[in-house]
Parts: sequence; C-alpha cells; structure tokens
Amino acid sequence: MRQNAARRTALLDGAIEVLAREGSRGLTLRAVDTEAEVPKGTTTNYFANRAELLAQVMTRIQQRLTPDATQLADTMSEKPSAELVATLLKQLHARMRADRSSWLALMELRLEATRRPELHTELTRFFAAQLDGNIAFHLDAGLPGDRITVVLLYLAMLGLIVDDLTVPELLASFPVDDLIDAMAQRMLPAQG
Repeated sequence: MRQNAARRTALLDGAIEVLAREGSRGLTLRAVDTEAEVPKGTTTNYFANRAELLAQVMTRIQQRLTPDATQLADTMSEKPSAELVATLLKQLHARMRADRSSWLALMELRLEATRRPELHTELTRFFAAQLDGNIAFHLDAGLPGDRITVVLLYLAMLGLIVDDLTVPELLASFPVDDLIDAMAQRMLPAQG
C-alpha cells in the first residue's frame, strides 16, 4: 500500500464528501478517485478494500471534528459552570455547521453499520471511545454533572445535530443557542 500521507488524506476527504453527498451506496473506490481528482485506481493503491477505507474514514472524521487546541484552551480558562458547558456545546454545534460533510458521513456510516456487522463492531468501538473521552474530559475539567449527565447531554446534542442536518426548518423558530443554553441550565446541577 502506498504511504503518501497528503494523498491518503485527500482520498479520505474525498470519501467523506462522497458519503455525505451520495450515501454509502455511492461510495465506491472509483467515486473516491473522481472526488479526490486523482487517476483511476489510486484509491485501490492506498486501501485494500472498501471496509479498510471506511475504517480509516472514521479516524479522518475524528481529526476533522476535533476542536482547535488553542480555542479549547482559551474556552477552558473559564471557571467550570453550566455556562461553560453551554459554550462548549455551542462550539460543537458550530463545528458541525462548519464541517457538515463529516457529520453527514458519520450518519451514513451509522446507517451502513446496521447492515454490515463488521462495520457495526468498528463503529461501536469508535463511538464508545468518543463517548468515554467526552465523559473523561467533562469530569477531569471539573464541569458540573456526572457520567449520566454527560450521556444525557450527548443524546440531546445528537438529536439537535441530526435535526439541524436533516430538517433544519423543524427548529427554525427556536434559536439554537437559546436551546443549548436551556439544555445546560436544566440538565446540569446548580453549582454551589
């Protein structure tokens, strides 16, 4: 397999765009070649098969959606509070809007995993690691709430993100920032 890191990243980014635009059925190695604007057969030189490509797409999506370390450090300089949690959730939402393709690709992978046991196992591992990381970050930062609170926030944000991606008109009369503020205030214990 080829090792040109920049080319591999371009192919993975191409795969994300194909998944977001055409769904998992449209994701072929040839479609990735076309999206990445590389010669036919290039994707085959980097990935042994579609399953390997999908596994690496998850890692690339994680890289694309990871918050900027400097911005996160600036945000975390604030005192732990429900307001800080709301700020973090708003930043998550902003990242979703800035990289809509990655979120749509993740949704496509979730759907594909319902039909492919090997992908289901890999995706479950991926999301479990993400959730465990979010819980650890929250607790280690001294933010209000416990493990269950973080899971509830995760589930609420997932619903908000799915609706924003798929039927944004549904929540058009509810400003997202106001919803996130209310979610944090209502779900997090008062600091005292």
